[in-house]
Amino acid sequence: MISKKALFCVFASISLLAACGDKEKSIEDSEEPVEPIEEETEELYPAPFTGEMLSEEITMRPVLATINNHPAARPQSGIASADVVYEMLAEGDVTRFLALYQSEFPEKIGPIRSARSYFVELAEGLDAFYIAHGFSPEAKRMLESGMVDNINGMYYDGSFFKRSKDRVAPHNSYFITDNLEAAAEKVNASLLYQKKVSYTYYDKEESPKTGVQADKIQVRYGRNENFNSSYTYDSASNTYTRSSGGTVTTDLLTGEPVKVSNVLIFEMAHTVIDDKGRRDIDIYSGGSAYLFQQGMMRVVRWENKDGVLTAVESDGSEVKFVPGHTWIHFVPTNPGIDASVTYTASDQQS
Repeated sequence: MISKKALFCVFASISLLAACGDKEKSIEDSEEPVEPIEEETEELYPAPFTGEMLSEEITMRPVLATINNHPAARPQSGIASADVVYEMLAEGDVTRFLALYQSEFPEKIGPIRSARSYFVELAEGLDAFYIAHGFSPEAKRMLESGMVDNINGMYYDGSFFKRSKDRVAPHNSYFITDNLEAAAEKVNASLLYQKKVSYTYYDKEESPKTGVQADKIQVRYGRNENFNSSYTYDSASNTYTRSSGGTVTTDLLTGEPVKVSNVLIFEMAHTVIDDKGRRDIDIYSGGSAYLFQQGMMRVVRWENKDGVLTAVESDGSEVKFVPGHTWIHFVPTNPGIDASVTYTASDQQS
């Protein structure tokens, strides 16, 4: 027989186990479901003229600088940092650059050269702070009228503009970008980004429109090979490297080749206006254009929309750019875009 004491121990054990079970169930029932922890995502902002995503929204207005393209001025400083480079004739077969800076500023820019009337008009359309050293007679009148906010080395040589000792004038004037705010303040100019000009870009899910394969491009301005350019597409980096006069275009500050994601050619009417071969270029009437991106070429058009040169598709919509840097050539209607630009497909698959 089982004693009362043993029965009591059995019942006590059963009661204890039941109590523990109820307690554990109670604890389990009282626990709330654990919510998954959401990771915070950083808000990013597209740079207006490159489409590259930045951690801070740009509030600085564009800065447009006239950069010397004479062989004695090469390699230029800060050219790889430019969001956009416009290349066009200044006089004769000699081209100059208008380099647009907004998303990145190198330590110095140059060599800086003189203004032309159509340089000033481009700066006005972009609402850019304009940097030049010197001017043509017409550009001088436009600048002195206050048409654009600007700083000019003719008045600030040795202060905001510094001369390099390893090159001779006029190929040795550089603008020091640490002086940008002081320079703007000196001429009572704001550096606030007010006219929100920007390009349109493909997003990650989109692919550029198809065209003709063209991973080698040549742009001719005349018989002087020093000012004729070529581009070669690299499918690995999805960019073009540029050469001029048979030499790869590099940045003196980095020693690295300049790489661009989009190359555009705009055909424009050019008129010689003086005995020095200076020109006037019609940047208003619109015309034929070629667009090169991702190793492909297609025919588009360009228009001047509220002072801004814009590439447009046949249906009138704005061309979408591949994120990255852009190089834009202006070529004369005589001999025309078809005679000035050639393109070929290489064995490389784009």
